[in-house]
Amino acid sequence: MPFADPKRNIEQLVLDPGMVVADFGGGAGYLAVEAAEAVGKDGRVYVIDIQQELLTKATHLAEKHLIDRISFIHGDLEKPKGSTLPDTSVDVVIISNMLFQAENKQAIVDEAKRVLRNGGRVLLVDWRESYGGMGPQPEHVLPEEQAITLFSEAGFELVREIDAGSYHYGRIYKKHG
Repeated sequence: MPFADPKRNIEQLVLDPGMVVADFGGGAGYLAVEAAEAVGKDGRVYVIDIQQELLTKATHLAEKHLIDRISFIHGDLEKPKGSTLPDTSVDVVIISNMLFQAENKQAIVDEAKRVLRNGGRVLLVDWRESYGGMGPQPEHVLPEEQAITLFSEAGFELVREIDAGSYHYGRIYKKHG
């Protein structure tokens, strides 16, 4: 499978019922739907994206799956408090296939840190390389080593790697105090 598998990635993240999840750059909502299934009726998922048309697609996907515990936020994650979520209000942040698109990657990591509770986790999934243009342009790929540096310098600890498929790397990070 050439692209990251949302169901498998969420299963490896291990979400508990009642958790609050923020899907940064949630796109068409595939990860959000899987996360909403995992956190159950007492959980909540926030999808934050700058592209209104993707939020509309995500809304339709959630409606198709009869899921009402997903909230959709039009926000710019590269701006301070761009998610509009309160400080320390979520258990998990998902950043999947979106850092390569961002100019200010540090701002997105900082926003994740701001909204996460102490001990909260980040699931990072991004492209390993361009794969002849199937993925992002080569100059936009975020090399895994740079991602590791970005998160460690922001005070996150690597919990473990996940199998995000042949074309992506996946890591789970934990926020400290």
